[in-house]
Amino acid sequence: MTVVHQPRVAWQAARTFVMAAETDVYYWLSEMVGDYLGVMHALQLADTRLSLQARDVLFAEMGAWRARLDELLELHPEMTSLLQQLTAETAERLERLY
Repeated sequence: MTVVHQPRVAWQAARTFVMAAETDVYYWLSEMVGDYLGVMHALQLADTRLSLQARDVLFAEMGAWRARLDELLELHPEMTSLLQQLTAETAERLERLY
């Protein structure tokens, strides 16, 4: 039996999502977030993209996403595996850019 530390899953996803928000991977991720995590999270990702373009808020955005995703996993622990998969796929897409 594997024990998953949900706050760590949320933190890894938050870092990856915010990094993707500044790239073309954003368009794919936005659709996936909307489909799997809900429209509100997709809108928040759009806000993150705009904030990153307007000012230097990278770490603040990562912290905000960690809190959002930590809360999501607290309310819906069954989404942990999905969030891990989404994070891994997003990270792979980011690696292909560089």
